[in-house]
Amino acid sequence: MNCLLLRHGIAVNPEEWDRSEGERPLTKEGIAKTEQVAAGLKRIGMKPTHLLCSPLIRTQQTAEITKKTLQIKATIQLCPELVYDQSPMRLFPILQGYPQDAVIMCVGHEPHLGQTAALMILGKNSSGFAVKKAGGCLISFEGKVEIGRGYLEWWMAPAQLRALR
Repeated sequence: MNCLLLRHGIAVNPEEWDRSEGERPLTKEGIAKTEQVAAGLKRIGMKPTHLLCSPLIRTQQTAEITKKTLQIKATIQLCPELVYDQSPMRLFPILQGYPQDAVIMCVGHEPHLGQTAALMILGKNSSGFAVKKAGGCLISFEGKVEIGRGYLEWWMAPAQLRALR
């Protein structure tokens, strides 16, 4: 199984937002840069078979952009386990329910995604892992998805993903 962890794009600054955190959207710049990141993912042949997404608006917008650009046939599945305040441990049983040949894109937040990646690769928490806004990483598993059994295929900042040709 391959698991693409993708952080949402640039969102409206929390200090400038007077509604609920869950409704905070991407900015115009965030939308444009996310479209460019999605184009980069397409150029390197990313073809997710499943799309999991935090239920917050900014992640749903990011998921919609990548779904359209990558022509993902799967529906966006809202996954509360991808919200920033959830334990990354809660995501593993969900991933284990997918076929071994699946390519699952998980659109979420920091620090959750960095902690998830550390658990997947190292088998323990590590503060040195962080996914930048609209950045991502691809982690592969041979066999069952288990803590510490993932292999890092690549980790890219958004500028790197946008520059892919």
